[in-house]
Amino acid sequence: MIQPMVTEIQELVDRYVRWLQDKTTLRQVDNWVEITTPYLDRHNDHLQMYAKKQGTGYLLTDDGYILNDLELQGCKLDSPKRQALLKQALNGFGVRQNTSTGALEVPASADNFPQRKHAMVQAMLAVNDLFYLASPNVANLFYEDVVAWLETNDVRFTQGVKFAGKSGYDRLFDFVIPRSPKHKQPERIVQTISRPSKAEADEVVLKWFDTKDTRPPDSKMFTIVNDIGGVPSGVLEEMRNYGIFSVPWNERDTVVGELAA
Repeated sequence: MIQPMVTEIQELVDRYVRWLQDKTTLRQVDNWVEITTPYLDRHNDHLQMYAKKQGTGYLLTDDGYILNDLELQGCKLDSPKRQALLKQALNGFGVRQNTSTGALEVPASADNFPQRKHAMVQAMLAVNDLFYLASPNVANLFYEDVVAWLETNDVRFTQGVKFAGKSGYDRLFDFVIPRSPKHKQPERIVQTISRPSKAEADEVVLKWFDTKDTRPPDSKMFTIVNDIGGVPSGVLEEMRNYGIFSVPWNERDTVVGELAA
């Protein structure tokens, strides 16, 4: 039963790579090349970045789009807390903010261009998600709630850990809890899902199966899912069907023993 599932997920990963290639378009704009990606922002517009030669390498930039758009939507990242969240989002992908222009940037070489382009897209999406800080109904960030819960229960964890996937791309996970030989617990990888959807479930499944074979064979994957506003039908089931322990926030105490040991 295991091998057919591996074959199925491998085909999904292969299709994902083909989809990236087929849906990416280029256009010359003066000294820059405009790269239109298949990824969508919250307006359902395709994310775009720009590349140009810089010395012996290249510079990738969003030309200030992401942060300017956030500010136009009333989400100013001017408080210390929001600046810290911005830096955390960017540092996780090795992307920097140009303090003069507000643009997100990352240098690249011919050798690491694919990885840096992928990192740029992921950073743009992560910062784009900071829009939800503007909502007056958000009292606490779900991620912070999970951190506080882990700390309260004396769970030893490392935040923001990247693992290399079979696809060649790095995958960023929210938390990793190391192996505990004393309590016979394996490595546990934990991902938070603050706005559950089928797309989020698909992404988590791909991330896990892209990196699973590079981790110890007994590693476990957990998702902590924000169910305060409800969870769409089939989201938890999809992840569970692929061996991911998906736990609604309101049932989080059921896995304290496995995570804290």
